[in-house]
Amino acid sequence: MSAIARGAGAAPGTNTPAGETRPLLELKDVHTHIGAYHILHGVDLTVPAGQVTMLLGRNGAGKTTTLRTIMGLWKASQGNVRFDGEAAGGPGVRVSPPDMARRGVAYVPENMGIFADLSVKENILLAARGAANASQLDTARLEWIFGFFPALRKFWLHPAGKLSGGQKQMLAVARAIIEPRRLLLIDEPSKGLAPAIVQNMIDAFIELKQAATTILLVEQNFNFARQVGDRVAVMDDGRVVHAGGMAQLAEDEALQMRLLGLSLGSHQ
Repeated sequence: MSAIARGAGAAPGTNTPAGETRPLLELKDVHTHIGAYHILHGVDLTVPAGQVTMLLGRNGAGKTTTLRTIMGLWKASQGNVRFDGEAAGGPGVRVSPPDMARRGVAYVPENMGIFADLSVKENILLAARGAANASQLDTARLEWIFGFFPALRKFWLHPAGKLSGGQKQMLAVARAIIEPRRLLLIDEPSKGLAPAIVQNMIDAFIELKQAATTILLVEQNFNFARQVGDRVAVMDDGRVVHAGGMAQLAEDEALQMRLLGLSLGSHQ
């Protein structure tokens, strides 16, 4: 049994079995302003528990803003965000990124958000809330991560700032999954990775999904999206313009062209 499968089951504090598709995260009519700019224009999004939801769309469609609004880095000026049935964003709701982290939400931004002056080991340890030192890390889970990202073992004691771009991306994802999380928000995890490492990351997300981890994933690699995603939401101009099964979108080239302006078949 894998290091993550050992933790599979009902979410903490609930009686919901693993794999059931209750909504863990819901956005209703969410608007977000950044300064004078109105970025999100009424986002409606449902993320079922225990599934991987892909968030797709052209550049500038509002995908990153959606993740940052969920995490509390930017405030929704209208509408509401609910996480596990509780208010997590919207006018009058005071929920900060640390609050979301305490609820079990981990966020991997596109810029990776690692600490360049700290070692790989220290970056991982900071993300492991239950470990005061490296000896308290979940060894089986760490070995599971090393199996997908062997460079992290090799450069365990090296400053993270000295890693290549792809290695930094591996570290950013490893930080998010070093402990079981209720929800992972991940922005373009395959960006800058060699094809072999992309496949390793796909395999890692598939195992996380098998352990009933809920993931909302922005990704431009459509082969990645096809292999990992259960459901898909497509954004355009700050709104969700399509939501449904990932398999349905992957099989419908006409729908792909209408929503994304390209065919997934051309991005193997």
